[in-house]
Amino acid sequence: MGVRHTGEPAAEGRAPSLDSPAVSDDVFRAPKGTRDVLPPESGRWIEVVGRFADRAARYGFGLAITPIFEHREVFTRVGEHTDVVRKEMYDFEDKAGRAIALRPEGTASVVRAYAEHRPTPPWKVWYVAPNFRYEAPQKGRYRQHFQLGVEVLGVDDPDVDVEVIDLAHGFLTELGVSFRLLVNSMGDETSRRNHRAALVRYFSSYTDELGAEFAERVAANPLRLLDSKAPEWQDVINGAPKLPEHLTSESAASFARVRAGLDALGIDYTVEPRLVRGFDYYTGTTFEFVSDALDAAQSTVCGGGRYDKLVEEMGGPPTPGIGFGMGIERLLLAQSDAAPSRPALDVFVVDATGEDVIAALVHELRAAGLRTDRAYGGRSLKAQMKVADRSGARHVVLVGKQELERGVVAIKTLATGEQVEVAREDVVAFLRN
Repeated sequence: MGVRHTGEPAAEGRAPSLDSPAVSDDVFRAPKGTRDVLPPESGRWIEVVGRFADRAARYGFGLAITPIFEHREVFTRVGEHTDVVRKEMYDFEDKAGRAIALRPEGTASVVRAYAEHRPTPPWKVWYVAPNFRYEAPQKGRYRQHFQLGVEVLGVDDPDVDVEVIDLAHGFLTELGVSFRLLVNSMGDETSRRNHRAALVRYFSSYTDELGAEFAERVAANPLRLLDSKAPEWQDVINGAPKLPEHLTSESAASFARVRAGLDALGIDYTVEPRLVRGFDYYTGTTFEFVSDALDAAQSTVCGGGRYDKLVEEMGGPPTPGIGFGMGIERLLLAQSDAAPSRPALDVFVVDATGEDVIAALVHELRAAGLRTDRAYGGRSLKAQMKVADRSGARHVVLVGKQELERGVVAIKTLATGEQVEVAREDVVAFLRN
């Protein structure tokens, strides 16, 4: 039994068994395509997730937590012909012979949970979760990557599309990420059927020239070619029929309402006819937020759209849905250096008495909700101040023998160097201001 994946890249070598006389040093390193996130970087992760949780709550979303692995069929529903399913998904047989896959994206698991539990619609949930894709690791793209996202199930209304886009737009703005918003419509079934027929007619005239893989994609799903990055295909793809030209009147009217809603909120966007996203389940509105701060091939920091048939494909009732996902690693890469960042600590307490009298004060500050730390091991005042400076705390609270006798403490603001004396009983109130 072992993990398998389709379209596996060149072998990377296999480390010896732990039972072997010699064990490769690589065994005790994070596997290729994964990484450890440690302090202080992990503090930025906490900040991003916390801000997202707060914004999602303001929009009426609750947290959904789904398994890290599912039955393989849950993910094949997102598109048998997509690279994610065909080439990148980690799947294996468990000890009972069941086909299992590690989660490659967030939407399918949430939709499966909706189909299974049948919550009362509209169902508005957000998630934060690791995803897994067997692909070449690059800056900001890992085989295990973490995603934030939202899903709204049970509402077929362009105003919901606008609300979901607005949530992402406001969050990225708050983080200090520079971006451009691209929008499109995949239309209804009739729109897509007419567009697909036009694509097949167009692409088929190039299959002999562009080779077997191109021909295979035309036969399987020509729409997938529109988001291909293969340089040798770009001239042909650029000349392909555009989806907006094939929208039915109903689909065109719905997309017009989405655009009008974005206009009303003052949200700038560009209509991008080639925007089809990477999964087969999308219907209607699709969108991406792209950042010039990232490499062109990996410039998308958030993407999503409407998927009105996916719940049915997982055994649930007809249920419209829309959502988006954004990778935390890419968000942090795209985040402006000028973006506000919360210090790791509010307070660092320094004991200059030599008698270790600060334990009660540290406990009191923590109980009051202030992020507080101290030095240990009987360090000198100079050594403690060095630790305080490295901690990134907003304030240093200094307790010396003279201050202790007078019932006061010295509080220094590290950013400005300003120092004041505060009565011991007023310390919490002062630091909360």
